[in-house]
Amino acid sequence: MTTPAKRVAELREQIAFHAARYFVEDSPVIPDADYDQLVKELIALETDHPELVAENSPSLRVGAPTSTAFSPVAHGQPMLSLDNVFDESELREWSERLVRSLGREDVELSIEPKIDGLALSILYVDGGYSVSATRGDGRVGEDVTANVATMASVPQRLQGVTSTGRIEVRGEVYIDKAAFAQLNASLAKAGERLFANPRNTAAGSLRQKDSTATARRPLSFLAYQLVILEGHEELAEITGHDQALAALDSFGFSVAPTVRHVRGERAMIDAAGWFEDHRHDLPYEIDGVVIKATRLADRDLLGSTSRAPRWAIARKLPPEERTTTLLSIEVSIGRTGRATPYAVLEPVVVAGSTVSMATLHNQDQVRAKDVRPGDRVIVRKAGDVIPEVVAHVPLAGVTRASEWQFPQHCPECQGLLERTGDESDTYCINPACPAQTREQIVHFASRSAMDIEGLGEQRVVQLLSSGLIRDVADLYALGVETLQELEGLGRLSATALVEAITLSRAQPLSRVLIGLGIRHVGPVAARNIATTFPTIDELVHASSDALAAVDGVGAVIAASVVSFMEDSENRLLLERLAARGLLLREPEQTVDVAQTLTGKAVVVTGSLEGYSRDEAEAAIVGRGGTSPGSVSKKTFCVVVGEAPGASKVTKAADLGIPVVSAEGFAFLLETGEIS
Repeated sequence: MTTPAKRVAELREQIAFHAARYFVEDSPVIPDADYDQLVKELIALETDHPELVAENSPSLRVGAPTSTAFSPVAHGQPMLSLDNVFDESELREWSERLVRSLGREDVELSIEPKIDGLALSILYVDGGYSVSATRGDGRVGEDVTANVATMASVPQRLQGVTSTGRIEVRGEVYIDKAAFAQLNASLAKAGERLFANPRNTAAGSLRQKDSTATARRPLSFLAYQLVILEGHEELAEITGHDQALAALDSFGFSVAPTVRHVRGERAMIDAAGWFEDHRHDLPYEIDGVVIKATRLADRDLLGSTSRAPRWAIARKLPPEERTTTLLSIEVSIGRTGRATPYAVLEPVVVAGSTVSMATLHNQDQVRAKDVRPGDRVIVRKAGDVIPEVVAHVPLAGVTRASEWQFPQHCPECQGLLERTGDESDTYCINPACPAQTREQIVHFASRSAMDIEGLGEQRVVQLLSSGLIRDVADLYALGVETLQELEGLGRLSATALVEAITLSRAQPLSRVLIGLGIRHVGPVAARNIATTFPTIDELVHASSDALAAVDGVGAVIAASVVSFMEDSENRLLLERLAARGLLLREPEQTVDVAQTLTGKAVVVTGSLEGYSRDEAEAAIVGRGGTSPGSVSKKTFCVVVGEAPGASKVTKAADLGIPVVSAEGFAFLLETGEIS
């Protein structure tokens, strides 16, 4: 049995190890959320057993000892850490303590994003740049003066400051999402190891011994605190955080444009919730929200503990990375026969939802990440992006399972799995594979294709197993009388499903092409093809050259379409669909929004907050533009969202194509210009 004293000792050892990896070596082996849980458990044990509290406990420390590679710098005032809360109830408790301590309800609070970067303090003497230091242990940091001097976002002289004195400007060094994607793309092109995340990259870049190496990294600095050490009497008029931010902005620093100043608990919770809802809209990674008393007089009254101010708190957002155990690796078969490996996980809460499965993409990714059943692994889920296994966590003294081998046969039909040419994907080559049939029908009925409400995967499985359908054409022969006999389908549900199927008969040809799942044909290509060949008869007889000439199509997609149309089984399927009332025709386009992108090719890579991939492409096409799947010299710009494709970002950099962040997408749609 583990006693409290033994567990406290274990936690202190683990926290010390991970703190050194995070703060000193910039190479953590577990996500921040897991580290936070270790600290939270230690604090809880020390609270329940005060006799176990030690002076050197990591629960009482700020950061970690400084690296011996840099000279020590003493901060003019302690650079404290922040206490954390992890849910709304804990945030309410902190707010109630604040109100009790100050003796009034109308405490003004400032709410701002907690950037996932490296804390930095910059000393200015008589308005001129002097010394830069990391947080270190809160009292002594590392001298990174020469490296910070290379950063364009850090002014060498404070604008508008003519008086004498000493000021510390505190803030966060970070790499924004678009710059990080470009950096990794350039590394991928050079065949070098990619960086894991923006925070570690920023921290490692700042700690380069050679400042010219730092200068080559796309570092940014966002200021959030002004500390007046002496002199500069005119700044004594600053009485609140809002005024301090305005002063920092006037000095030439970037400050967060999204800071909210509110009064009252409800407004505080709503403002913090806004950042959680919009975390993917921001240009930088955030792992929380910082809530501060706005008035400096309130801060003086509240004071600080040995490690953190009482006037501020960090509301940590649901973690997007967690560690868990990989139970097994399985393979699923998609509608095109592609065999995709996925991880079966011990369930873990990531980004606010329970994750028990995560993609491993393909055979090469499994090998590159070297994940094996039984491993502790890092799982990431960002917004609506499908959860993925990022890496395995090395554990000392643990014997790992043997390397996982990709199966040779389809798990559904036992047909051969083959990998052709230089492709990274593996396919089941049996066209009669039941998994492919199932997924083809599910895809045909999906929202982006024929949009048949009520026809999800479970219902498709039921229809197939009952023998009522064999393919998508059979859907249009279903009647209410037959369907209502199925388990879970009464007359009302059966009627609703038949009506939804009937409505789909009027879908345009482009939607049918998407639903048919022709290889390489996505929504953009389908729309362009159907616009050029607006009837199925014209398309069936279109030559490969004529198809390849369609904007956004090219030789590969053209060959795939021609191959599909020439196949006798596919021709029969199209005839059956026509016989059962599908229009198989593309209506003339009507323009109802400003054609801001006429003649412009906009490539989208990664996920965009508020848009599915299809919706983003439709927004571009609806404004007269095109959204091809690849970058070329004709590309107007590349919109980079969350988890972008490295090859597209690399190609854009090579060709000098402008990159637009997810935040700039709305401006692009509205004006046709790059913000």
